[in-house]
Formats: sequence, C-alpha cells, structure tokens
Amino acid sequence: MTPSELKAKIELSGQEPYFFTRKTMSFFGDTMKNYGVRDAEDCWELYRKHPVKHGLQNSVYFDKVTFKRIFK
Repeated sequence: MTPSELKAKIELSGQEPYFFTRKTMSFFGDTMKNYGVRDAEDCWELYRKHPVKHGLQNSVYFDKVTFKRIFK
C-alpha cells in the first residue's frame, strides 16, 4: 500500500473527506511525498517521514476494511 493508494481509498470511502485536501495539507505544511504507510496489524499507519510545522510528526491510523480513522 502506498500513501497515494491509501488516500484514494479513504476518499472513496468518504470517512475522512478533509484529511488530504490541499488546504488542510498546506495548513500543516505537509506534502504527499512526506508520507509513508506501514502495516500496523489491524490497521494502516500513515506516518510522516519528516516533521512539519511546529514539529508535528504524529502517525495517523486507518482501519483496513472501512478506512475509518482510528485514534490510538
């Protein structure tokens, strides 16, 4: 799974419609090149390769079936 594939599936599911918008990513100083995806057992972990504005580097987790965001 690549970050772009995960983005497409999340957008198709309609679970997190604003997570990958240009406006949201610009606000946090993020780009798609800065993302990576790891398999985290029952979910996908979307992680940042480098910190963005204000040192933000937290991972975000998405369910593998529904692509709904999971808060860990």
